[in-house]
Amino acid sequence: MHMVDALLSPVVGGVMTAVGAGAIGLSVQKIKNKNFVGENKFDEKKIPVMAVMGAFVFAAQMINFTIPGTGSSGHIGGGILLAAVLGPFPALLTLASVLLIQCLFFADGGLLAYGCNLFNLGVCACLFAYPLIYKPIIKKWGFGKKAIFAAAVISATIGLQLGSLGVVLQTSVSGVANLPFGAFAILMQPIHLIIGIIEGVVTAAVLCFIHSVRPEILDGSGNIKNAEKKPFKKILIIFVILTLIIGGLFSVLTSQLPDGLEWAIEKITGSHELDNPDGAVYEAAGNIVHSTAVMPEYDFAGSGIVGSLITVALAGSIGFIIHIAKRNKKKNEVEIAE
Repeated sequence: MHMVDALLSPVVGGVMTAVGAGAIGLSVQKIKNKNFVGENKFDEKKIPVMAVMGAFVFAAQMINFTIPGTGSSGHIGGGILLAAVLGPFPALLTLASVLLIQCLFFADGGLLAYGCNLFNLGVCACLFAYPLIYKPIIKKWGFGKKAIFAAAVISATIGLQLGSLGVVLQTSVSGVANLPFGAFAILMQPIHLIIGIIEGVVTAAVLCFIHSVRPEILDGSGNIKNAEKKPFKKILIIFVILTLIIGGLFSVLTSQLPDGLEWAIEKITGSHELDNPDGAVYEAAGNIVHSTAVMPEYDFAGSGIVGSLITVALAGSIGFIIHIAKRNKKKNEVEIAE
């Protein structure tokens, strides 16, 4: 569901970039200033989890699964999965890293559309669906596998419905693509309902596995003290191996059918590819991506592994920088108090 620049006007793209930047800024402040939503604290022990789970989501997003009987395919967004492990704000920063790497290194999603993609795939899942749907279900039903499964499926499905509606609204307001609002919405919502349910099941399976191995890692478990006493080495190794397998092997077996967004566009226009309108903004954004995308459209056999490694570096660096800033702020507050 990565939007391309051709769907957006420069104004809408610029506004959504500002919204995305605001969401990133809010996430940084929440992590720096106090415990983020949930009982777990963001400390240095969570940084490798943030990096590895970001790489896992990057690799998982490369796998497009076929939607039987539709001629379409889909891939997971990963927002609910990341939020359930890391908490909503670190999850948004991790997903922002994934989307930025996909855009700049692999030309997957336009640079002008980056803010829209972050909002549709990240904000809708991490900051809306997770705290408003996933968390209340867990709170009401208890921190067990049944509750986790139900919460993951429901929140992932609704989060993707919100994101797909965002795509339709942003495209319609832009008015640069020949995609009538009604027809586009009728095509986008049902196909992403199916994709969302599948993502929810995949997310639930991963979270239930983590619950079996190290439940205290999950956001909201209330067992952060136990997590701090035990190293995360085992679970990290498992997800590193899964990431390498997915990024290096399964990614070459991915469905070649157009994804839900491309499918909807093709149904209306006859082609899932759109040309960018004329204009300096489109040209500048395209030139930047053209100069940075060393593996456009994942045309390198090991692009999944390479992208995952870059994600580890970027997401891990972000977590480490925020941790250092938070520690320095706490140190300064202690010095002032003294």
